[in-house]
Amino acid sequence: MILTNKEIYASVKKPTITETIRLNRLCWFGHVQRMEENRIPKRVLYTNWGTTRLRGRPRNRWQDEVREDGRIVGGEGWQEKVHNREEWKKLLRTARNRLILHMARK
Repeated sequence: MILTNKEIYASVKKPTITETIRLNRLCWFGHVQRMEENRIPKRVLYTNWGTTRLRGRPRNRWQDEVREDGRIVGGEGWQEKVHNREEWKKLLRTARNRLILHMARK
């Protein structure tokens, strides 16, 4: 009997690697957002490097992925929840338990 990855993940009730990456990306974003403005990771996150993008369909940037994942997990007001650490952890815990990111993408 051959099982698909989806069936295996459903049986063990663990998040897929994609979901884990998305949740960790949101966790890191929240960590950097709560930093002071002069810290290097926060400055790098919001630095405009001034380079031009290649022709064709633009590739997703890290911030584009975070914005999409945040919207899926927290709805419209997700960026305000980042600054309250307990509320942010609760939101990510809920997303992890309900596998919200997996359902929203495919």
